[in-house]
Amino acid sequence: MGMTRRQFFSTIAGAAASAALVAALPERLLAAWSDKAFTASTLANAIAGKYGNLPIEDSTAIQVKAPEIAENGAVVPVTVATNIAGATNISIFTEANFAPMVASFDLLPRSLPEVSLRMRMAKTATVVVLVQAGNKLYRATREVKVTIGGCGG
Repeated sequence: MGMTRRQFFSTIAGAAASAALVAALPERLLAAWSDKAFTASTLANAIAGKYGNLPIEDSTAIQVKAPEIAENGAVVPVTVATNIAGATNISIFTEANFAPMVASFDLLPRSLPEVSLRMRMAKTATVVVLVQAGNKLYRATREVKVTIGGCGG
């Protein structure tokens, strides 16, 4: 037996609803995308594009784990953890790259404030980590010496 008229229209309506949902997902997922920060060409502009002019304070409560010497700048492992109360965002920058902002992670209230990634570094530079808690930024840095660049060719 073939498909009834009711089944046909039900299937069409379900497919249309699914298509509308899938089409709306990228807008929802990229809603917090900070275009100014990720396209900035200097560290200061990237920080201002992401956070405006929030005050920045150096902090020993941020642990940045990265190799002292990275043999290949194409894959530099970095882990950041903090015990700053109320941390809502962790962002990683390096001035040596064409675009200084490497990554930004929004943290949920009950999540563990720790992130790991493999980043590219064009040359030896300082990795700058900013942690946002309330209306304040906390900074930690770590120099990474790169023997083979990973951001160009």
